[in-house]
Amino acid sequence: MRHVTLCSGLCVCLMLLATGASSQPDQKLTRDIFKELIEINTTHSVGNTTQAAEAMAARLKAAGFTDKDLFIGGPTDRKGNLVATLRGSGKRKPLLLLAHLDVVEALREDWTTDPFKFEEIDGFYYARGASDDKAMAAIFVANLVRMKKEHFTPDRDIIVALTADEEGGENNGVKWLLENHKDLIDAEYALNEGGRGQEKDGKKILNQVQLSEKVFQSFVLEAHNRGGHSSQPRKDNAIYQLAHALDNLSNFDFPMNLNEGTRVYFERSSKIETGTLAEDMKGILKTPFDPEALKRLSAFPNYNALLRTTCVATRIQGGHADNALPQTATATVNCRMLPGEDPEKVKATLVSVFHDSEITVTAKNVANMSPPSPLNPELFGPIERITQKMWPGVPVVPTMSTGATDGAYLRNGGIPTYGVCGIFADINDVRAHGKDERVGVKAFYEGQEFLYQVVKELASRTSLKRGN
Repeated sequence: MRHVTLCSGLCVCLMLLATGASSQPDQKLTRDIFKELIEINTTHSVGNTTQAAEAMAARLKAAGFTDKDLFIGGPTDRKGNLVATLRGSGKRKPLLLLAHLDVVEALREDWTTDPFKFEEIDGFYYARGASDDKAMAAIFVANLVRMKKEHFTPDRDIIVALTADEEGGENNGVKWLLENHKDLIDAEYALNEGGRGQEKDGKKILNQVQLSEKVFQSFVLEAHNRGGHSSQPRKDNAIYQLAHALDNLSNFDFPMNLNEGTRVYFERSSKIETGTLAEDMKGILKTPFDPEALKRLSAFPNYNALLRTTCVATRIQGGHADNALPQTATATVNCRMLPGEDPEKVKATLVSVFHDSEITVTAKNVANMSPPSPLNPELFGPIERITQKMWPGVPVVPTMSTGATDGAYLRNGGIPTYGVCGIFADINDVRAHGKDERVGVKAFYEGQEFLYQVVKELASRTSLKRGN
């Protein structure tokens, strides 16, 4: 890898200025904020989100925000959250901008660079959290500073919440704020992570807006046996019992179940794709749907995950000695359930598929059910207009996340939440949670400008004809 030249950096700045993006000083501030956030370790094991929250509060205070506009709090000293408010006229209910401060663990020996040192290399910013989710956190803070400098008075409060423990841990910041300080983040709707711009072969193909996310729940399977000496094997072997049950699962698919968002996703995606893939997307939308089209689409893991609830074996353990028959065998099956599906019915389906009454099936966690957010034209209108302004011809496509975000907590708290950032990345190079996580320099600043324009439009229209 080689470092970006001065010329390439200037070209990015000149391109962004030509498209009406933020000025070079604004970009320098954003970069400084991003670097500061990256280099504060916020992992669950040794990190400190309170330190990051305090650093961002200091940035906002330097820009003119008062103590009254800022709140830092959390259940422990290391798990602090920041809520910052740009005061508006109050003509409409607030708009919430959410990003999490914590990041997943990263080992230096696994990475090409130091994961907790901000590096710019060959047109990318490298670091843990570069894409998930400190890019959005830095952008929201920088844009709030920009609006403050412009003396912008929105017709609704703009609230930025930077929170803890989205990536794991017992002190989820959004959950804590909803339970203890909901008045600080209560909003008409929220913007969050979960939807990204997608590129393929260097071409922008779509801008995602996440409307919903699948629900995480794991089940533990246990098979018990009296065991015995391995020199005298029997048919009632706990490992074999478990293997048969899991083999049944490997050959089972939950039925297709499209919701409003995934139906629109496949409808719009069919206009982007070509050939058999495009026709198959159209085929599953027919009434009745084409079963062969469903079969072909299901062969793609990403599409299969959007079509149905999925359950897959992720861990297995059994036996206690090489020369003994196993007395116990256990497995973990992780399910990602569609919004609105009943976890008890999913469990009952699994029990039926395993087809062994001697295997116990126990839920490992409580499913955090969350309803999809509606296709709100008040929000989608600005997103679509600004997408076309910045990237002509790129469609806006609703999507459902197959993973989890903090949007589930907000939706359950009565705040419709939409995942959108306008930061584009190659669909075949997803590095969040992985080695050498990165975000494109140009993509980062384009995403900043996109979010600035979207937020400003959502917070500056005092009259709106809904449904247009």
